[in-house]
Amino acid sequence: QAQLVESGGGLVQAGGSLRLSCAASGQTISSYSMGWFRQAPGKEREFVATISWSGATTIYADSVKGRFTVSRDNAKNTVYLQMNSLKPEDTAVYYCAARRGTYSASLATYHSWGQGTQVTVSS
Repeated sequence: QAQLVESGGGLVQAGGSLRLSCAASGQTISSYSMGWFRQAPGKEREFVATISWSGATTIYADSVKGRFTVSRDNAKNTVYLQMNSLKPEDTAVYYCAARRGTYSASLATYHSWGQGTQVTVSS
């Protein structure tokens, strides 16, 4: 299984932007669908976005639609999450994950997870 490492998190003011990266090693992820999830303190981990293996299909949670963009560069074995117009409610630890087969919003179907990167949005 691929090892996934997220980076790019940090502290940003409301309205600002961040770009998260998820770099894979040990195995190519070009045939995997990839997902981004987040977990805020005291809350369950929730779906943010998913992208098909080719990048042709993306799906977003309603809460981030129009503000976040997921993309991938299979040549670099990396997936990205561009986050714009950030809100305090976007504060969470963000995780990337990989799954075989088609894209999915169900975190239970993902088999490889990164360790997460903290995103904090101040008001």
